[in-house]
This record gives sequence, C-alpha cells and structure tokens, in this order.
Amino acid sequence: MATSPPSRPHRVQPQVRRSARPAPAAPRLILLNKPFDVLSQFSGDGTHQTLSDFVNVPNVYPAGRLDRDSEGLLLLTNDGALQARIADPRHKLPKTYWAQVEGVPDEAALEKLRTGVLLSDGMTRPAEAALLPEPTLWPRHPPIRVRAQIPTHWIALTLREGRNRQVRRMTAAVGLPTLRLVRVQIGPWCLNGLASGQWHEVAAHLPA
Repeated sequence: MATSPPSRPHRVQPQVRRSARPAPAAPRLILLNKPFDVLSQFSGDGTHQTLSDFVNVPNVYPAGRLDRDSEGLLLLTNDGALQARIADPRHKLPKTYWAQVEGVPDEAALEKLRTGVLLSDGMTRPAEAALLPEPTLWPRHPPIRVRAQIPTHWIALTLREGRNRQVRRMTAAVGLPTLRLVRVQIGPWCLNGLASGQWHEVAAHLPA
C-alpha cells in the first residue's frame, strides 16, 4: 500500500522590519505652484503632466496632495518627518483655498460653510468662509466654462481637515458649484506671487 510522504511543517517567513527613512543631512522644502491638469506625483500615466515636468530636484516628495483639476500651492520635501507633519490631518494645519463658484454666495450659504456641511462621509468641521474680490491670477488652460446667464463669484475658504475633494463637495452642497479652485496657503507657507509652474525653496522646518 502506498503511503503519502510525511507533511513538512509550515515554515513561517521571518518578518522584515522596515526602518524609518533616515533624516536627510540637508532637509529641503520646496513650494510649487502646481498648474491645472497636472498630477501631484512624479510618475506619469502617459496622459497628463506630472511634477517631474516642473521640479528637477531629486529625492523630494509631495507633502499631501492636490487634485489634478485644482491649482496652487503644493509642498515637496526630502524630510520624512516634515512630510508627515504637513500631510497628517491630525495636526490640522490650516489650508486656504480660493474658489470661483457658480451662483451668488449669500450669507446663509457662507454660514453653512462656516458651521459645517453634511457630506456623504459626515459633517465637516467648522471652517472660515468669506466673499473674495476677484483675484488677479494667471490664466488657466483651458479656461473655465462660463454660462452667460449665471454669474460667478470668488470665496476664500480655510479648512483644518483634508477629505477627498472637500472644497468642491462643500460648495456644491450649499448650491455653489466650484468652477476653479486654487490653494494659496498651507500653514505658514503661501504662494507669495509664484507663477503657475514655478517653484522656490524655503528653509525646511517643522511648523510651530
């Protein structure tokens, strides 16, 4: 009678513990004015431009993200601790956006944005919201689609959380669809007149 070979004990593969990325000898922090329709990453999809088309600095990575159809401030660093400090929503770094919206933002709509809007993933935290005189910005390519019968206005919105496409969802929830969205400030860092696609380097330090 044939007998089956004795079973071998299952060998447990040892777990490899990944060490944290060592702190760089020279920390760097770059402020980029990300253009519209550019991915917030260095690897491409063969269709859209990426950060590598604008920033030629090795070993820096985005601290947080900015949607492809949004413009403005994106921070990049080679310091993992600084990257985590900026990107982690638990630290609640305020982020300020200028949004061109369709319709007329009345005080009731602004107050809803300030006190919290119910989205599919829950109520938003209190925010700062105010009417904004039309800012002088670089041209967007392609320009927004304007409907002659519906006016547009600008609002400034400051958030202390980072949900997916949050500004667009919030303005839509109060009847003000966002047509153009520009991030102008993250914590203490702001665009400071950077043209679209330009970047400059500042001292790399953790915000207080």
